[in-house]
Amino acid sequence: MRLQAIVVCVLAIFAAACQTAPASAPPTLAALQGDYFRLESAALGRPMHIYVSLPENYARETRTYPTIYITDGDSLFPLLAPTHLFLTYDEPTPPAILVGIAYGTFGEGNMRHVDFRWPSPEAPDRGAAAYQRFLADEVIPEIERRFRSDPQRRVLIGQSRGGGFVLYSALTAPDLFWGRIASNPAMRPLEAFQGDAAPATRRDLGLFVASGERDHEDLRREVQAWTQTWSARAERPWDFNAVSLENGTHAATIGEVYRRGLIWLFRNEAGTAD
Repeated sequence: MRLQAIVVCVLAIFAAACQTAPASAPPTLAALQGDYFRLESAALGRPMHIYVSLPENYARETRTYPTIYITDGDSLFPLLAPTHLFLTYDEPTPPAILVGIAYGTFGEGNMRHVDFRWPSPEAPDRGAAAYQRFLADEVIPEIERRFRSDPQRRVLIGQSRGGGFVLYSALTAPDLFWGRIASNPAMRPLEAFQGDAAPATRRDLGLFVASGERDHEDLRREVQAWTQTWSARAERPWDFNAVSLENGTHAATIGEVYRRGLIWLFRNEAGTAD
């Protein structure tokens, strides 16, 4: 009985230890390895979550890298980071630092419906204007301080409302990013996108816009009209390429948009593939 009591006691102690011992964090997937930090944004008045994927050979090299800033990072960052790795294997696409800008939620606290919307006359410093200040004054400087990020090769990508923000940025601050990719952009309010673009000081900027054939009819119609207008303009602050994706959908073909957009942006770069 005494031995049985000892065994019971040992098992009880072991069970209690298992219940109180913290579970070890799972290792980061290799294709997502890099960094994470929380950024308390003064421009937005709330915290944001910044995820960073570093090139495969980042620790063994000293060069700087193009850096791709991804809106809607909660969903697009874990999708596009592995996609980019595979592109460096198969396409003339250079290794890059990927930055996923995330809210940490799809529910309450996800403010994409505010952050990606063209600011209104009643609130000119809100919406996309504040989000662009957040990128320009907070995210980009912090990324370029922490990592070997090439300031001459910044790329911005967005999908749907995020794609609308990409167009807002291209029109209002062309020099902020060297390249931009807008996937099935939602332009709201539409009339705000009809004006002229701000001038650029660089001559090597690029804007890639993709519209899926199976996108929502109203969005596709608006994107087609906007791209036709800008395709006809002789003076633009950026080189411009608008494509229609055969059988492309509103959201699910973002990987193909990313692939085609990067190939086009880096088409003149010598020795981009490793």
